[in-house]
Amino acid sequence: MSSASSPLEPETLRAVFNSVEAGLYVMDASGRITASNPCAQRLVGRSEEQTLGRDLHDLLHRQANGSKLPRGECRMLAVLESGQPTQGSDEFLVKGDGTLVPIIWAAAPLWRDGRVDGVVLVLHDFTLHREAAEQTAAQLACLEGFTERLIMVSEASAVLSTTLGLPEMLHRLVRLLVPDLGDWAVVDRLVPGEAGEMQRIAVHATNGTAEELLGPLPPLPEASSSLLVRAMHGGEPLRLDADELAGEADTPLAQAHQELFHRLGGHSAVVVPLSARRQVLGALTVARTGQLPLYTDAEVTVLADIGRRAGLVMEGAQLYDQQRHVAETMQRQLLTPLPQVDHLTMAARYQPAQVAAEIGGDWYDAFMLADGVMTMVIGDVVGHDLQAAAHMAEVRNMLRALAWDHQEPPSVIMRRLDEAMTNTSDAPMATAIFARIEGPEGGPWQLHWVNAGHPPPLLVTSDGHARFLEGGHGPLLGISATLHLGLSWPDTRDDLPPQSTLLFYTDGLVESRTNPIDTGLASLRRHAAALARRDVEEFLDELLARIDPSGDDIALLVLRIPPAGAGAEGDEQPAPLRHAHSPATPDRSAPGSRIEGTPIRDTSEPT
Repeated sequence: MSSASSPLEPETLRAVFNSVEAGLYVMDASGRITASNPCAQRLVGRSEEQTLGRDLHDLLHRQANGSKLPRGECRMLAVLESGQPTQGSDEFLVKGDGTLVPIIWAAAPLWRDGRVDGVVLVLHDFTLHREAAEQTAAQLACLEGFTERLIMVSEASAVLSTTLGLPEMLHRLVRLLVPDLGDWAVVDRLVPGEAGEMQRIAVHATNGTAEELLGPLPPLPEASSSLLVRAMHGGEPLRLDADELAGEADTPLAQAHQELFHRLGGHSAVVVPLSARRQVLGALTVARTGQLPLYTDAEVTVLADIGRRAGLVMEGAQLYDQQRHVAETMQRQLLTPLPQVDHLTMAARYQPAQVAAEIGGDWYDAFMLADGVMTMVIGDVVGHDLQAAAHMAEVRNMLRALAWDHQEPPSVIMRRLDEAMTNTSDAPMATAIFARIEGPEGGPWQLHWVNAGHPPPLLVTSDGHARFLEGGHGPLLGISATLHLGLSWPDTRDDLPPQSTLLFYTDGLVESRTNPIDTGLASLRRHAAALARRDVEEFLDELLARIDPSGDDIALLVLRIPPAGAGAEGDEQPAPLRHAHSPATPDRSAPGSRIEGTPIRDTSEPT
């Protein structure tokens, strides 16, 4: 036997209505509240008596800022027109105390006799969910901001770690900062070695580089109200606002800094000192124009960090420049004025490394011995720094003293030098060629030589035949002490034909990071053969131009043998020999200096 379910009693329906853990409002066809449950009353802080018969939209519905929402935009009431259920989450109701409560809601039409006769509105407090969402969004925004700042610092570090020259590196830095951290950026620095002199070294703006603003600036004053001066003296980043921009500049440097804002605009800026370990070397100014916001603490922190990194790099560049200058000066002072005797013609070149870290111990030498024989020397002390240059000077002077004092074969002189380096010096290993140019007056001439691990000399005859002199090879200087071996260097002799060219060189001419030494040696032989008939000065200049070496420092020493019979009795005699210590010796630090008509050239670019 079956029975139909009995309809719920009104009391039962009312109990369910009141017990639901969701706010419930029932509205009639005009949007007036006809019923509410306790959860809805608690949600809005209003009793049933305070809401019954009131228009729900007018009484409760508000925008996020608390203002009334236009009735035509109310999606809850739209159910009365559409007859379709709808829902939403981005809505607010005003509580009895005037505060807003965010809600998530759903509305369904009440149908009677085929028409919509009201609406049932179900509400949930969305405060916790909204706060969690807002907190998550804030955390994500904070993380994104931190990531952006980290990327900016990383990119700035990459720029600052390049091997570019300082001006180009700082130009890249200001281009990196614009427009992410400002509409324009400028780097002003103290000129190294010039007390208080300032220079604008880099500038970039969104509307162009504004390079006309580069160049010398007024000197740094002891005190000023200018943020630039205060940052330079105080060592801390400072913010500049519109009020300070409107102030009157009290020093020429402050006026020059203020001129930036007149030319490029700006309502706010940050001036960051470029600080090194011991001093402030300059300042970075980054500014914003237009409607962009003021700088935040996080942005100032990023700029300060970039400033510290830039300062350390600038200090390192200055130290490298100082080291390079000292090393180059030391090497140039040791570039011997070349002797000329009996129609033998010599020339030399020294080309320093392109970067300070590559400056090393390359040298050449040529001088007369007590027995009237002329020597040729070329060498390279291991290392690429100021210490290598100092060791080069030590080894060079020891070899000069030994060669002058002992009239012995080159092999014995080289052994004595190795012993002296081992027992009296902390110089590391070195390569060298020591040669005597022997022969009667007027020739024929012979090369008497030893080679301590150095690239072989190149002999080019007048008809363009070129060959490397492979004999005379022995170990590097200083290696016998390391291996505890008694090593020797064999004496070798080679004839020097009339009008032939003998070239000594260091490995920087034939070896690089991209080309093996065999390739370099083949290139040297080919080019030298083609230049066999050029005079020695043009020979060296053209050889360097054709090979175009880069990286390591290079020393070249060339000897041209006279034609057969030159200098014989009845011929014009050569000018008297001047030794390197002669009062006529030129300033060896100056490229292009001459002695006895033969220039000693330094192919380095002016600093």
